[in-house]
Amino acid sequence: MFRRVQDFLETWGHERSSTLKVLGALTDASLAQAVTTDHRTLGRLAWHVATTPAEMMERTGLSVGGPPHESPPPGTAAAVAATYEKASQAVADGVARWTDATLEVEDDMYGQKWARGMTLMALVVHQAHHRGQMTVLMRQAGLVVPGVYGPSRDEWAKMGMQPPAV
Repeated sequence: MFRRVQDFLETWGHERSSTLKVLGALTDASLAQAVTTDHRTLGRLAWHVATTPAEMMERTGLSVGGPPHESPPPGTAAAVAATYEKASQAVADGVARWTDATLEVEDDMYGQKWARGMTLMALVVHQAHHRGQMTVLMRQAGLVVPGVYGPSRDEWAKMGMQPPAV
């Protein structure tokens, strides 16, 4: 749980940048990639990541704007990335107006009471979870996966180094 607004903003800045790197590596053709026919496609996962900031944060009273969470994904990777970029920036801008005391305010979140600091933590880990799923589908789609918490296998070679043994 975040207890200081500044701690969230620093974390969100890194996480937002990492998610934008992953979304920026998608292609329109890759959006149809799925692990199986009864699971989300890469495009649906990316859209879920792009629309969740508004869906979650509006439950706290923070207006983020953007398409409804349940709306169908657009047909282009660029549109998904643009939606996420705008929503994630709106989260940063809105939370920057909060105080540390605001993080203790509780809201109804999915039938439970969560402190806003907990909601922000859930937003971060939810995004990281789905970003990880996306990178697996990206690999299956033949895309270069960008590093998030260090270099990806693809980036080791660009750095002139051997990737770790598998």
